[in-house]
Parts: sequence; C-alpha cells; structure tokens
Amino acid sequence: MSIMASTSDNASYTLDLLGLEFIDTGPSACSEAPMLLDEDEEETFHDCDGIPQDPILNTSSLPEQVSATTREDLVVPMKTVPLADLWGLMKNDLVTTPEQTMPLDLEQPSNEIKDAGPFDLDILMIDSHATSTQIGEPAIANGAGDVAELSDDSETQIDQADANPKQKSSKSKLEDRNAFDQWRLRHATNFVDEEIKIRARAERGEHLTVDDLIRNDQPRIIGDPREYQLELFERAKNQNIIAVLDTGSGKTLIAVLLLRYILDQELEDRSMGKKPRVAFFLVEDLLQVRVDSVALVFQQWRVLKDNLDQSIERFCGQMGTDHWAKVTWQQHLKNHMVIVCTAEILNQCLMRSFIRIDQINILIFDEAHHAKKNHPYARIIKDYYISETDSSKRPKVFGMTASPVDVRSNFTHAAKELEAMLHCQIATTADLALLRHSVSRPNEHVAIYPKLYLPGQTILCQEMEQRFGDMDIFSKTFRNAVHATTELGAWCADQVWSMAMSERAALKLERKLEKRAFKEQNSKPVEMIDAQLSQLREAQAFVQNWPSIEPRIDPNCMSPKVRVLRDYLSMIFERPTDSRCIVFVHHRHTARLLGELFPRLGLPNLRMGTLIGTSSADPGELEFATSVAEEGLDIPECNLVIRFDLYATLIQYIQSRGRARHVNSKYVHMVEEGNPIHMQAVRDVRKGEDVLRLFCEALPADRLLQGHDANLEDALIKEKLLRNFVDSASGAKLTYASSLVVLSHFVSCLPENPSPPNFVMRAEHGQYTCEVVLPAYSPIHAATGRPYSKKSIAKRSAAFEACLRLREGGHLDENFLPTHHHRHLPAMRNAHLAMNLHKSSSYDMKVKPKVWEESRGSLPASLFMTVLTLQDPDRLGRESQPMVLLTRTQMPDFPPVLLHLQVETTSQLILHTLGGSVPIPRETLSRLNAFTLRVYKDVFNKKFEVNEAEMSYWFAPVVKHFHYTHGKRCSHDLIDWATVSYVYENEAWVWNTDRSDEELEDRYLVDRWDGSRRFWSIKVRPDLRPQDPVPAGAAPAKHMNTIIDYTVSLFAKSRKNVVWLPDQPVIYAHRILHRLNWLDDFLEKDKRAKTDAYVCPEPLLFSALPASVAAMAYIVPSAISRVESYLIALETCDLLGLSVHPDLALEAITKDSDNTNEHRQEQIHLQRGMGKNYERLEFIGDCFLKMATSISVFCIKPHENEFEYHVRRMLLICNQNLFNVAIKRKLFENVRSVGFSRRTWYPEGIKLLEGKGFTKTGAEVHKHQLGDKTIADVCEAMIGAALLSHNSNGNMDMAVKAVTAMVGSPDHDVSQWADYYKLYKLPPYQVAEASAVQRNLAMQIEEKFGYSFKYPRLLMSAFVHPSLASFAGIPCYQRLEFLGDSLLDMACVNFIFHRHPDRDPQWLTEHKMALVSNKFLAALSVKLGLHKHIRFSSPAIEAQNREYTQEVEEAERESNGARDYWTTTKNPPKCLSDVVESYLGAIFVDSEFDYSEIERFFDNHIRWFFEDLSIYDTFANHHPVTHLNNLLTLSLGCSSYRIMSSAVLNAMGDTIKHQVAAVIVHGHVIASGQAASSKNAK
Repeated sequence: MSIMASTSDNASYTLDLLGLEFIDTGPSACSEAPMLLDEDEEETFHDCDGIPQDPILNTSSLPEQVSATTREDLVVPMKTVPLADLWGLMKNDLVTTPEQTMPLDLEQPSNEIKDAGPFDLDILMIDSHATSTQIGEPAIANGAGDVAELSDDSETQIDQADANPKQKSSKSKLEDRNAFDQWRLRHATNFVDEEIKIRARAERGEHLTVDDLIRNDQPRIIGDPREYQLELFERAKNQNIIAVLDTGSGKTLIAVLLLRYILDQELEDRSMGKKPRVAFFLVEDLLQVRVDSVALVFQQWRVLKDNLDQSIERFCGQMGTDHWAKVTWQQHLKNHMVIVCTAEILNQCLMRSFIRIDQINILIFDEAHHAKKNHPYARIIKDYYISETDSSKRPKVFGMTASPVDVRSNFTHAAKELEAMLHCQIATTADLALLRHSVSRPNEHVAIYPKLYLPGQTILCQEMEQRFGDMDIFSKTFRNAVHATTELGAWCADQVWSMAMSERAALKLERKLEKRAFKEQNSKPVEMIDAQLSQLREAQAFVQNWPSIEPRIDPNCMSPKVRVLRDYLSMIFERPTDSRCIVFVHHRHTARLLGELFPRLGLPNLRMGTLIGTSSADPGELEFATSVAEEGLDIPECNLVIRFDLYATLIQYIQSRGRARHVNSKYVHMVEEGNPIHMQAVRDVRKGEDVLRLFCEALPADRLLQGHDANLEDALIKEKLLRNFVDSASGAKLTYASSLVVLSHFVSCLPENPSPPNFVMRAEHGQYTCEVVLPAYSPIHAATGRPYSKKSIAKRSAAFEACLRLREGGHLDENFLPTHHHRHLPAMRNAHLAMNLHKSSSYDMKVKPKVWEESRGSLPASLFMTVLTLQDPDRLGRESQPMVLLTRTQMPDFPPVLLHLQVETTSQLILHTLGGSVPIPRETLSRLNAFTLRVYKDVFNKKFEVNEAEMSYWFAPVVKHFHYTHGKRCSHDLIDWATVSYVYENEAWVWNTDRSDEELEDRYLVDRWDGSRRFWSIKVRPDLRPQDPVPAGAAPAKHMNTIIDYTVSLFAKSRKNVVWLPDQPVIYAHRILHRLNWLDDFLEKDKRAKTDAYVCPEPLLFSALPASVAAMAYIVPSAISRVESYLIALETCDLLGLSVHPDLALEAITKDSDNTNEHRQEQIHLQRGMGKNYERLEFIGDCFLKMATSISVFCIKPHENEFEYHVRRMLLICNQNLFNVAIKRKLFENVRSVGFSRRTWYPEGIKLLEGKGFTKTGAEVHKHQLGDKTIADVCEAMIGAALLSHNSNGNMDMAVKAVTAMVGSPDHDVSQWADYYKLYKLPPYQVAEASAVQRNLAMQIEEKFGYSFKYPRLLMSAFVHPSLASFAGIPCYQRLEFLGDSLLDMACVNFIFHRHPDRDPQWLTEHKMALVSNKFLAALSVKLGLHKHIRFSSPAIEAQNREYTQEVEEAERESNGARDYWTTTKNPPKCLSDVVESYLGAIFVDSEFDYSEIERFFDNHIRWFFEDLSIYDTFANHHPVTHLNNLLTLSLGCSSYRIMSSAVLNAMGDTIKHQVAAVIVHGHVIASGQAASSKNAK
C-alpha cells in the first residue's frame, strides 16, 4: 500500500533506499461548498500532541517563501514497517535523511506487545527534506475565499428585507405599522421555519431540538446476539458488571437483553403484589463532556423502544425537567417501565426524593468510565445506592464502556477504584479471539508528515491586525487564524476571516457587541459603542473585498499536514468506491475549514460532510468530525479513520478506532516528523490498550463480587465527615455536593434576572471559611460555612448552610424546590411582562354626562346660570355679546377654555358659575326655548322639535354691560330679555325695498337653501348691481356669473322658476367659515380661505338673532363640548370617591391619539383640540402609586424580606391589576379618546326634524378602541390628578384615597396619609434598648443632618450590609432601602415635574434617572459621609468602597465646582447608593411617616446638584432609545419614524419565544433587534 505526501528533490534516493515507487496523482479540479463559522462555539486549543494549552496570540510573520514544487515533488513514499521497527523509530525520533538510513540495531519491545497480532502498525514514511525550508509569506495572503450565502438562513433573509424594503410614499404611522407587521411576519415565518427545520447545512445537527431528534429517529432493530454478547449477558444476570468491549461491538444489545430479563422479572413481581420498580438507562451529561447528551438520550431511547415491548420514555434537561413537581415524576414512573435520561436528572430526582433508590430495579451506566469524583454517576452510587443498607432493595448495576479507565496513572488501581465506585466487576469475553473474529478491527498505520511551519500571520491577517487589532471581539478569530497557518496553511488561515465576516457570523458579532454594550451602558458612552459597530462593519467589508483565490497544492497554500491528508485521500477516492472515511480533528473550526478546503481540491468521487454537533442526517463519503463522533452517537460504518489531530486519552483512541468497523478497514495516526510527543502518544495508547487486554484476560471467569462495600467505604471516609440533611417530610437528601445545584437553581428562580451566588473565601489558620452572598431579591442574604482545609469543600459548606436556612424559612419546599418560582413572577412583578402592550379592544364610550339625562323629563321651576364670556372679546374681530348657559342643576366651577378665535389669535373663554338659581315661569321658559332652538336653526342649520321637558339646557344672551364679581349670584336681570322676546316673536328680520342701507349693515345672513353658507353683512355697495359680474377675490360659490347668481344657491332647474328684483342693493359681506371646533387652531385650508362675498338681500334670510349674539353663538359648540367633557371627568371622580379639580380630572382621562403613550413619536389619529393628555399625570401618578404601595406593604408586613415586598407591591401596581380594577368599575366609558365632534355636541332628548342626521332612529351606541395599557395608564393619571389637586399645602390624602380605589386590594386599604402609621407595628428590634455604639451613631447623624433619631437601632439598621444578614439582632438595610427608594423617587419626581411643567414624560424620565442613579447616590453618600457608617463582613466590599471613595473625592476636587463631577467616575459599589435610600427610609419611619423630612433632605442635599438639568442631557442620552430619538429629531430633523416591538411565538403558537423590535423611518424597516423582553429588544 502507499500514500501521498511531499518530498524533496532527493526523494528518488530515499525511495530507492526503501524500495518504494512514485505515484503521480495528476492535476486537481476545484469546487466550492458553503460553510459558516459559528463564532459562539467554545473551543480548546491543543498543541500537536493533543494536550490543551494556551494558544499563540502574537507571532512575527512567517519566513520567506518556499519555491514552487513540481507535480513530481508531490509524491509520497509509504512502507509497512514491522511493529518492532516502530518502537525503534520512536526511540530515535524518526530521522531519515540521505545520509542516514533506518537503524538496524533497534531495541525490541516486550513480547506481549510484539504478539499483538492484528494490532500491528504500518508506518507511512515521508522524506524529512521536505521540511528543510519553512513557509514564507504565502501567495494566498493576497486573497480570501468567498463564502456562499445560505438562502435558507432566516437571519440573512431578514437583513436583505431590511436593506431593500418595499417603497412607500405615505409617511402615515399607520403605514409604518403595516411595514412593521409585514417585516414581523417575515421574521416570524423564518423563525418558525428555522425552529422546525433548524439547519440542513454544513453545521447540520449542531443545534437540533428535541422535536428534530424525534422526527429524525429511525427504527433500529438489533439482530441476533453473538456468543460473546450472550456470555456477558449471562454474567450480568447474576452480578453487577462493567462490560468492556470495543466501540461498535454491541454493548447496547447486551443492555437490551438484560432489560428484557429484568422487565420479565418485574412483571412477575408486580403480579405477586410487589411494589412497582422502574429501570433507568443513564447517559453522560453535556456539562461533563462535549458530546450532545440530548442526542445520546434520544438515540439510546430509540434503540430500546425498537427492541423492547414495554413503555419507555426519555428525558433531558432541555425539556425543563428542573421545574417539574413530584406529581409529574410520579405520573411518569407509573406510566413507564424504562426511562432513558441524563445522569444528572436521576441524581436530582433522588436528591429531591421524587424517586427512591428502592424504586429502581436496574441502573445502566453508558460510558461508565466517567463514574469518579463528583460526577453524577458517582453521586448516585455514593449518596443513594450505598445508603440503602438492605442489599435486596438495591437495583442491579450494569456499566458499559470501551475502556474502564481514562487516566495515565496505574491502570490496575484505577480499574479497581471504578469497580468499587459502581459496585461492579469489570468483565469482558473470556475468549478475546472470538471477539476479534466477531468485531472487525482496523489495520493501523502511522502517517508521518513533515514538520509544521511556525505559527504566523498571512498578509490578510496582518492587515486586519493593523486596522482592527484593538477590537477584542476579534481576539478569537486572530487566534484561530494564527492556529490555522501552522496546522492547515495560509489559504485556510484567510478562510477563517472569510467565515468570521460572513453575513450571519458578523451579525452574531454585532449582537455580542450590543449585548455587551447593554450590560456596560452606564460606563460606556453610546458613541463608543457606535464606533465599535462601525469598525465591525468596516472589517466585514474589508474582508469581503479582499481578493479571493482558489487553493493550490503547494507549500505556499497548504501545510504539510494537509497535503499529506489530501494526497492520501486522493489515492483512496481516485475512482468510484464504497469507502467511507472519518477524519478526526480537535476543533470545530478545523473541521469546517477542511470541509471548505477539500471540495476545492478536485478530489473526484468524494462527497464531503462535517460532523461537529449531533448525528449528520446525510453524511458524505468523507466526514470531518470533532470528538462528537467518538462517543455514543451512531455513525455509519467506515473503512477508513484518520486521526488528523491525535487523541489525548486512551478512551478517545479506542472509541475513534471503533468507528472503523468494515473488514480490512484502516486507522491512520498522523504524526509529525521528529515530534517525540506524538510518538509517545501513540506508544501510550498502544501500551495502555495492551495493559487493558492483559487485565481483562487475567480476570477469572468465576470471580465473585465481594468486598466492594468495604472498598467504597474507604473511598467515602472523607465524605462521611461531611454533613447531610434528610428532610423528614419527604425523605429528600441534601448533601454538600447537591447543595450547590439546589442553591443555583433557587437563585435562578429569583426575579429581576439575578446574578449567581457570590462565594467569598477567607483563610485563617491554614483553613478556609467561605461565605455565600445571595442576590438582593433572595430572602436569605448570606450564609457562612464551616472551616475546611480545601476551598472546594468550604464552598460547598457555605452552600449547604444557605440551603438549610432557605429550607427552615420555607423558601425551599420539602423537595428542595423554590417555593417562589420565577416562571410565575412576571405576572406579579412587571407591568410590561404582565400585559400585551399592543392589545386593544372596543369599549362603550360615554358621549354625554349623566347629569343631563338625570334631570330631564319635567319642566323646571328654576334654572342655574353659567355665564360664557371672552377674556379678550376684541380678538374675535367683531362685536360679541356674552351668553348664559341655563341648566337644571348647579354646574361646578369650570376652568377657562382656550379658544382659537382667528388665525394665530386666541382668547380664554371664561365660564362663570353663579350662585343660587333664578325662577323661570312657564312663559319665560317658552321664550328661552324658542331662542335656543333659533340658535340651532339659524346658526347650525338644525331644526329640533319643541319639547321643553326634554331639553337639557338653554341659552340666552346676557346684557352687554355684564361684569362678573366673585360671589355673584343668579339674577333675572342678567339676561337680555329684549333680544329673547324679539327672537321669540319674530322668525326673521324682514327685508323690503323700503329698508335703508344702514339697516342692512351688521346683520347675520342665512342662505335659505345651503346650510353651509352664512354671512356677516358689512355695508351696501351702491356701485354694484345684481347683474354685475362677481368681483375678483370673492369666496367661491356654485354660480359665479353674476352677483344675483352668486347669492342664490338653488340648482339650475329651480332657479328658472324664480325672478328676483333687478334693482335691489348689493351687500358686501364676509362669508363665515364653516368652522365649529374653536378648541383647535385653524386648518390650513381655513387659513387660505377667501371670505369676501357680494350678495343681494332678497334671496337671503336675515336672522332675528343680532349679529353680536350670533357671533357668540358660534362659540357654543366648543363650550358645550368642553363642559360635557369636564362633567364626564368629574363623574369619573365621583365614581371613585375622589375630589379632583375639573381640569386635572379631564387631563387624566384624555387620550388624544392612538399612540398617546409613545412619546416623541408622530401621533396617529391625533384628535385636535382636546387639550392636555394624561401622560404627564401618569408619570407622577405612577411614582406616587409606587410610594404609596411601598409604604403600605412595609407597614402590613414589617418582618417580611425585601423580596416579598417587591412581589406584593408588584401585585398592586402592575398594569394588569390596574386594568382589571378599571374594567370592573367601567372607567373605559369615561376615557376621552375622541376630540370635538360636530355630530355629538347637540343636545340629546329632543328630536331632530331637519338637518343632517334627522333620519336616524333610536339611541346611538358610541364605541372607541382602547389599549389595555391605556386603561391602566389612565388609572395612574387619575392618581396624579388627585395628588396635584390638593398638594399645594402638602396634603396627599386624596392621592392616598385614589390609590386605594385603583389597586382594589387589602394590601392598600387606607383613605388618608395618617392611616399608614396606624398600620405600622414597631418591631422589637427597633424599640429595644440601644447600645452605646448605636447611640453614638445617632449623635453623629444629628450633628451632620440636624435630625435626632428616637430609635438609634432603627438608624443602625440603615447601615447594616446584607453580607452580615444581621448585626446585634438588627436586620440589614434592605427593607429600609425598599421603602427609601420609593420615597426618594417621589421627592425627585415632584421636583422635576413642577420645575419643568412643559416637558414630556420621556424627557422627565430620562433626566430623573440622573437624580436616582446609583452613580449619583453613591457620590452623595461619600459627600455626606454616610459610607463611613456601613457595617459589612466582606473585605472585597471594603476594598471596592475605598477605591471608589478615593476616585469620587478626587473628581470633586478637580471639578472646579462643577455639579456633575460625579458623572465622570466609574460605576460605584451598589451598597453606597443603597445606604442613602435606607437612611431616608429610617428617617421616614422614625419621624412617624413625616414626608416633609424627605423633602427637607432633598432640598438640603440633592436639589443643588440639579438646579440646571440641561447639564445632564448627555447622561440621559446614554440610553440607546433616547440617543436614537435625539439623533433623528434634533440632529436630522426627522419626525417620521417609529420604534415598534412585538412578540414572536414558537412553532406551536402557544409560547412567546422572544420579542422583536424594529426601527421604521419613512415606512422602511432600517434596523431590528430581538431579546427576551420588548424593552431590551428596542
């Protein structure tokens, strides 16, 4: 046999010497194959002997180039060398030069190795002169191979869609919503497709889901067992054994036979009434090795399912088994007889007492050699198997492995330890020859390749380092590229960059940068993050534009190692063949690079594949595989296995060799010339396997299982010194080892994405004591373990103590599961998580206040007066006369209403509610009714029926000399009765030819036929005649030929039957704009409208209403609309039992657009003229709600932990709760979501006879669309309105009452501020006698701040750090911090809200963050000296505080008085900011809940920093959404943009997988993101 490799010009000499021949392989063709590099994969760099080591980070460039090699130079000699010679070659480091031939006097190996028979090796020889010249800067360095795009990659499709969105012309935000919905649909479709298919590409199988594994399972029926399998099965029936057989020799079949036997026995036992028992087939866990345990579980389950006729189930961690309750497991144990799962799942089930060891009839350990130390295999035996003293209740044990040990130490000792651990005997077939006959073993060869080049950089890599070397995001790629230069060659090194900068890989890097930036957003400015993203895109473009060349078979392009591999494969696959080959490598990127390279090398008859995850669905004839193909997974049988990278252990060697199962298959060890470590690795595995063989052969066939308990007892002596805890209720067992798992699981279930437990180690007297500090939301804050000589045991001791305390406190149940599970918390702890922000529904909308309907139905004996006057009547542009609104009930005092009288001219409409009432006789009521109906008819073209009993209100003109004074009462004399009587008695003012021109001036003219045409007469134009043309500039009309035609609006047919006086005067008039909504500014069309008109008097109606009265009547619709809104708002307050100012009440329920709560976004369906919306009130109301509920839960539960406080508070304040209460009270009816309507301002109760809408019958139901969050926001806004209505003197009682009404819970059931302190029961620690230390602390605080504490122990509590948990019986500060946080929030919001009355809530929120930021509060803590009083137990905390204190004090000294000096420091330790809040909480409690003390502290110590908030604009802009808003609006002047988000469901549509967000600018989706929450996605 022969193999291809490089050789020198002296090759012929060497070949002649060895008796070998040249083989010419001919030229190569190239092809391409797409491949991606997963930048998130974890890799371990190895040196050439396979041992992990640190990678070479920086080297100089490679030496000079090697001269081109001819085709004849690429011939490799190969010879089969006797095994005895191999050891000599190893000893002499394989030196073969023209001057030196093979040494003849080599030392012979021992006989047992010499007689290995089928294990003899062939050596593949390569002339060493091929390595005498090292590679220089390779020609390939000028190019990089392109990576083909993957058309089925959903993320790539999204990018393309975003880059070229469908063009839209409209800037409407509704179209933005459509654009987002279309983009979201594409994203969701691609996501679901990817979830269902995952990948069918180069990295197929790497991310297979459980569903994929189920779909990919194929039946695997095992055939007849062989003799050695039956032999081991019989032994396994009688005793516990570890079956040691080569990979591929059928160990699983033995397990199947044994399971059949056990299950038959189990059925018999159950028929006899014995308790059911279950069989467990255990596979290795993913955390322990790199094999995909999920795939292993499903593979073994499929084998058992296809060969056993009983119910079998499989479980893995991805199924969420961590969160299953005992009842779930009991159901599974009841329904199934065999369970296949990872070992850790069973370990935790035993630990939690979900299952007992006596409920298991057999334990089958796959890859049993892992049973050592704290591996789950070992823990199951040590903690549960041995603890069952009744051997009859112990399950049978059966282990399977290719090698019982995986170490280089004493084999026999390690084997016996494994036997003791698993309580088994190692067993193999008695007749090894029979095994070798039944299981094909490969012929083994050693392929020796020339020495590798020194690590270096290609030109591309050098360019990248020069341009982007400071970006740590590329550090891994640099390492991979340098590694590739020596192992694979220059072409592959450049391919590393091509793959790393592919679209998908670059997108991952972007996301990694953004994720890192999000974590560091307080310390890194947005500009720095933007610069990094820009550099990343620049790097991507640079690599993609780098010239691409095809790989060449020469030293400049490929390493000697790759060339040897290529030439060997070309020989194997030079013609069509059934051969299958696996090439084993260490790194995933190596497999991918080789998978990218070899299709381009022109190897015919060869289909490639890479195997780096789970089993490949459609493997090729050649697979490049990582260690995943060594262990467990079913791989198609191969006849060639090549160890491109050598094994690190005996197990790897045996398992990879076991993949070569065909007869006459080959196993090739690739060894570097002159590398003694490589040769030693080959010798070690060969010697180790030989020792294993001799060990197994020496085992007596009738060896009895004995002494294992004693042996294991010896191994467990140290562990017996460690404590354990067995729960009396359940039997669950907590050990030092399991406590880490229990504690980690508990912490992961806490709210607010908790950080992992922090273990602080202290050394004293040669022993270690560990303290574990848990996150803030944990009910137990810290626990200290016992001292031990080893850190690992000390750490477990601390975790054990913490678990005990959690169990004692009821925070862990009897099975050591958290009693508060994070999957139930979102509904409690965050409004955004509890409610779909985009969900909306249709609700009934109240149009008219109840007061109108409730008072109608009879004739009133008296009426109440509300006088309507203009504050600046001259701005109306013509004379007007005040008007009075007469109502059946007393009206409240209304705020002024801003009216837009003319273009850019406004005035307040003052509504004077007069005291008392005025008697109204029936005759007088008739006159008022006639006047009111005439206003409707003449001014608004509406004719109503005469029905005084059903009238809601009336109008009347007020005497012109009216002057309002405070306390003015209703009076009959206020009404202009002369005008009322004239209108009552005259339908119109009649014109005839006898009227003088002066009488035609200042009249109100009505078109008899067109309701939209009304005029103010100015004067008579004697120079014009009716038949004259219409003068230029006149307002448009139907007919514009002559003035008389202009005046008459009749249709042409009707006009023919009418003859008009030819000599009537022509009146110059102003046409009145058809404008009823004076609450809003003029529309653009009204601003440009022409109003000059020329009319004749005869066709027109001269209204009986004086022009001054008609002028005021035009204000009536706006006044009535606003009055009715005020009344509905006040009815809302009455419903809630609140007293709120009308303007604030209306503001609280006003939603003026579809997206009112989306600040700085262009508003959708903006309702013009509605006044202020609820958003500012919601901002302050939300803050008061937080404070009020915090105080309440603090008072009700003074002994609860902070975690409980948060949960209880979130139950009260979450949007879902507010929404539910609002729905119950029907607040949705009163929300004002529609502005002025010309259709609904008219009175109800009386029938419309003429005018638009008179044909309608029955009561009209009005609906409006409201989002769920809008309704919740209105609740918070109403709280804000209640607060502001009475807070001028510090009275917050009404706001407290509003909170009680809105939360609807007994956890806040108070009606005034004073009730809070009545709820508070002083805890014992607070009233206990204070020590001298505590009194001294109170004295120091009084000297600094002027406040004298009545309870010094309460003050001390404000400074006890959670690391102490308790200090002299005083709890830590977290309870007080919880309270103080909300109090400080309220003080800050009050300040910023009133100081900036015109700022929108987003600006307020952004700048509030500066006031309450950890950074500022920590600096304040240092400035005030509060940090000196903190009591803690961690030296690390003390060091952090000291370092920050020095930094912030130095920043203040160098600031020259700048108030924002604290913004320049790094992020501080959180405890410094915490004590400011806890101190405020202590003051509040000590002062018996006197909020003025909080305000005093704010005014004295905080206000100064924020007198000018503009200096914190940059601080506020660090938030990425804010930064984008400011960039678009301020820098670019763009308002047509939107940031939208939505949830994406899984393939089943029943679970939210993630949230997506997109930025839409002018209808185009230009950027997108995804995260677990909407906030983070944005």
